[in-house]
Amino acid sequence: MAVDDHALMRSGIATVVDAEPDMRLVAEAGNGLDALTRFRQHLPDVTLMDLRMRDMDGIEAMAAIRREFPEARIVILTTFPGDFQAMRAMKAGASGYLLKGLLRTDLVDTIRGVHAGRLMVPAEIEAAIAQHAHSRTLSLRETQVLRLVALGQANREVAESLSLTEETVKVHIRTILGKLSAKDRTHAVTIALKRGIIEL
Repeated sequence: MAVDDHALMRSGIATVVDAEPDMRLVAEAGNGLDALTRFRQHLPDVTLMDLRMRDMDGIEAMAAIRREFPEARIVILTTFPGDFQAMRAMKAGASGYLLKGLLRTDLVDTIRGVHAGRLMVPAEIEAAIAQHAHSRTLSLRETQVLRLVALGQANREVAESLSLTEETVKVHIRTILGKLSAKDRTHAVTIALKRGIIEL
């Protein structure tokens, strides 16, 4: 099954899958809620799930499917090479994680590997996960602060946006710099964007 909110992406996946003599695309869904309904109807061996979708992201949709079908094999598809979302996907039970830029070259092998019970993750993402395995995760509030900093807000503006004191924002920023091993605010934003912790 292919789950993506872009019909063109689903069509591309269908073309690749249907060209294989031993594979068949049994269902498509354009959002996470529809994915759960289609999964119940078709019970696909492997599901390809877009990470970023409106209403419910791919990891939330995967978690909903796996609550009902714990053995479901789901590959998260993304344009983001950072380790943060990959770790989030793996913790939620993904069987694979594939960059959309690698669909043409790696999709069939990823499907076969996941169907055979292997965990399929590109080497570059495995390396990024290993590199940051012992990093401390930003809290929800720290992530909110950093996202506003990334949008160019000064401490006072961040404090107003989140109903915090300016001193509390400063404490959060110091903690963020420490957790990300960043030299300054700009460096922290660059690291967070690269790792997929925040997006603009």
